[in-house]
Amino acid sequence: TSEKKQTQWTTWYPPPSAARPTPTPTPTAPSMTRRSLSVLNHTTSSSTSVTNGIIAPASCFHPHQHQTQLRGRPFSSFDDEQYDGVMTAEVAKLVRQHAHQPQTSANLETLMKTGRGEFLHRTYRDGVGGKDGEHAATEKILIQVAGFLRHELPIRLAHRIVDLNRVPLMKDMPSVKTVRDLYLTSFLELVSVDKEIQNEEQEEAFSRLLEGIYERHAGVLVQMARGAFELRAAIKSGAVDCPTSAKSANLVDADGTTVVEFDKMDGTHDFLDRFYISRIGIRVLIGQYLSLRQPPVENYVGIICSRTSPYEIVRRAIDDASFMCTRKYGDAPEVIITGRLDLTFPYVPTHLHYIMLELLKNSMRATVDWHGVDADFPPIKVIIADGNENEDVVIKVSDEGGGIPRSNMERIWSYLFTTADPAIQEGMVAFNENVDHSVDSPLAGLGYGLPISRSYARYFGGDISIMSMEGFGTDAFVYLPRLGNSREPLPI
Repeated sequence: TSEKKQTQWTTWYPPPSAARPTPTPTPTAPSMTRRSLSVLNHTTSSSTSVTNGIIAPASCFHPHQHQTQLRGRPFSSFDDEQYDGVMTAEVAKLVRQHAHQPQTSANLETLMKTGRGEFLHRTYRDGVGGKDGEHAATEKILIQVAGFLRHELPIRLAHRIVDLNRVPLMKDMPSVKTVRDLYLTSFLELVSVDKEIQNEEQEEAFSRLLEGIYERHAGVLVQMARGAFELRAAIKSGAVDCPTSAKSANLVDADGTTVVEFDKMDGTHDFLDRFYISRIGIRVLIGQYLSLRQPPVENYVGIICSRTSPYEIVRRAIDDASFMCTRKYGDAPEVIITGRLDLTFPYVPTHLHYIMLELLKNSMRATVDWHGVDADFPPIKVIIADGNENEDVVIKVSDEGGGIPRSNMERIWSYLFTTADPAIQEGMVAFNENVDHSVDSPLAGLGYGLPISRSYARYFGGDISIMSMEGFGTDAFVYLPRLGNSREPLPI
């Protein structure tokens, strides 16, 4: 791998150093699926499955019944869909064939076990490392993972291509068409690879292909945000008809036109939920594999840290959020952390950092706006709760930033609703960055932060909830499963 690529991977994967700091967030970071070995050939008994000649318990992977049906049309309606330009009838048929195949879900626990090689008779290269977590993946593990990805990624991409091609209104936005063509390009590259990856040379070539796909898709979140921005602009200008459900019965603009309530465009929001959950999964699949190919780091299996410290991640998120707040306002509220500061559990640190950074910068912005830049700000409080019998690790972020009006509570989860200045939104969608989020972003921007954060939490079976007292402040609760046995919520 080139020096340039090595630098890029280590900003989001564990760097090859003994003292590994929590990764700086690159919210393109996804979570977890990766080596569901049991997919390629369902030719064995119901209790085992084979991929590239390697047997793993089929119970670890769940190709059919565990896909999450986030409201959408069945694929049978795809047979008669029309395509423009890039997608010929032959390509559409190939996409359709893959989209009819079930996706395969996994869980955090399975990813760690397969990354350690627990489904193989040999786990690590002889003589590499001495402590748990300091081992390099064997070539056999990498071939096994690559074989699964060769099977699984075209299926996942095909599902999203279908969805991108059929979603009302958004499918006609230029940026959404660009994303669809991007997914199609990656799909065609993957299906052109031999179906069986059986040796080190094939695995090495496949890894280079996936590095290119991972980099190419880095800016998709911002690109889709552009699509949402284009849709809002097109509806406001009258270029496209607004869905009846989004037209307010009681509100009109100063010029007498009906106000469009974008947060009530349920079909668009359902599509974006499906898209982003799937995107997290795809980037976890690729990210876990590419990370396994990097030099080993203590306590890490790929992108998963077996001893993730919420306290350390919150501290780093506070530093980043304070930097962003100070840059905008000249000062930032103090943050006090209490609770289980010694707690560690298996998780993907970049995901938790993304979530905590979003919640903290929202709290800081609200606190400064509510009290004024010259005031003495009340502190923001973070509590980390966990007990031996707890189902979840729970992190609470509490501020005194004036709260959220009850009428806006549903809107905070909308991809089409933001309280940021329209000029900032326009600047954000014009900014061509290849990461989903960084400290270079404005304190408030696309309005995607909370819904994307909730998707990251839900991906491993957790959740985020918000409770607010208008006129006082807001409490945000992050729930993270301790056991890591929740399956991916794969959208159909």
